[in-house]
Amino acid sequence: MVNQKDLIKYCADYLSVNQFDDYCPNGLQIEGCMEISNIISGVSANLDLIERAIDEKADALFVHHGFFWKNEEANIVGIKRKRIAQLLANNINLFAYHLPLDAHTKVGNNVELAKKLGIQNPTPIGDTLVWQGEINTTLADFSQTVEQALDRTPLVFGDDNKQLKHITWCTGGAQSYIDHGIGVGADVFVTGEVSEQIPAIAKENDIAFISAGHHATERYGVQALCQHLSDKFDLKHQFIDIDNQV
Repeated sequence: MVNQKDLIKYCADYLSVNQFDDYCPNGLQIEGCMEISNIISGVSANLDLIERAIDEKADALFVHHGFFWKNEEANIVGIKRKRIAQLLANNINLFAYHLPLDAHTKVGNNVELAKKLGIQNPTPIGDTLVWQGEINTTLADFSQTVEQALDRTPLVFGDDNKQLKHITWCTGGAQSYIDHGIGVGADVFVTGEVSEQIPAIAKENDIAFISAGHHATERYGVQALCQHLSDKFDLKHQFIDIDNQV
């Protein structure tokens, strides 16, 4: 069991939250009970996940995509009201960590995706959110690896026979970061989503591109974080995956 205030401070320090200028508040977003022993992790704080957390009698819910994003309506109405009302009625804390969870070198989305895909020597490219590493395979074979590891058929752009040795990636909706992959001479860039202009950009720069799913690529950081918290504070932890085809 851990006190809510202690957990807030520990996570803020562990994830270096103050180093990020993010699109949303990182940390405790909705206050619940003060003593926490049972935590649930998931990707996004939608109603399906919240209801599952209620069913599991969770004290806290940890997500990558929480509430209160920049440029969204500030009013607590509609689905936002219903989600928040359910958390408050059941005294469940909502913790959300966005960019700090992408970037973390031990439990972050990018390093955890590298583990899932068998990427060697994963490391950030400078102070960006994009990572690079090493593989030794063809685009066709690596695409199969992605599909098997993430249980989702990716969108793949490039020659199936292209030899891949230098890989770059960034989880989530990071398709515009392909420029970082091009800049370091990578053979392939992997992310969660794709935009209309990306296939031409990839072709003209001789870099393969894989869109593996926003949700699918970001399932692993929050799990790793909560497993770490579970081990440190002797908490019960369960990851609940609410299917999302994006």
